[in-house]
Amino acid sequence: MNAPSISGRRASLEALASASSKAFGAGANIKEMADLGPSEAKRHGSRGQAATVALERLPMPVIAAVNGSALGGGCELALACDLVIASEDARFGQPEINLGLMPGWGGTQRLPRWIGPSQARYWIMTGRSVSAKEAEAMGLVLKVVPPAELLSSALSLSEELAGKSATALAAAKFAVNHAIAPGADAALAFELELWHGLFATPDQKEGMKAFLEKRSWTPATRHRAEPGGKAKN
Repeated sequence: MNAPSISGRRASLEALASASSKAFGAGANIKEMADLGPSEAKRHGSRGQAATVALERLPMPVIAAVNGSALGGGCELALACDLVIASEDARFGQPEINLGLMPGWGGTQRLPRWIGPSQARYWIMTGRSVSAKEAEAMGLVLKVVPPAELLSSALSLSEELAGKSATALAAAKFAVNHAIAPGADAALAFELELWHGLFATPDQKEGMKAFLEKRSWTPATRHRAEPGGKAKN
């Protein structure tokens, strides 16, 4: 992990919010991804990881103001922020398993750091979503507010932090990130290798096709399998 630039006199803040009243981020375009092969998927996943890494490594605090659905890539964007404030209608989750996939934009690496390995496994392996209150209890969400107060709450926190030293905030952010993920680059690369390999499996093809056709499906590899979809007896 490279250290950010920490020069400056007054703190700068970034807030990440959605222009939609219904969702912070509902994930990637499944129709666009359904027919990708492993090499194409690797390029796609690399772009997604680059976006979350850019957020995580900005030399300033980034506050996510989350409303509505924050699923898949939307959840991964929130995980890359420093602080998360959620409205009462927010829901978080990593539903990729239901498409024959796994998170590929940093979710397998950041989620365990936010909510612990046990809950992260549960989110990722079941694909279920949780409410804002549940996410708050697990430590992902800093606080939950009524929808009408979401932006004002995020801006109020931004104003508080903006009064701090920019150099000290950037240094503190980098130090905390280094403490919880000193091997972040290698970990993200490992995630990406596993993620794009799943695009060579029948489960990914059928899972995404079923999603687009709004029907249920049965995974081809339902027994113990190696990463990449090779089933073991």
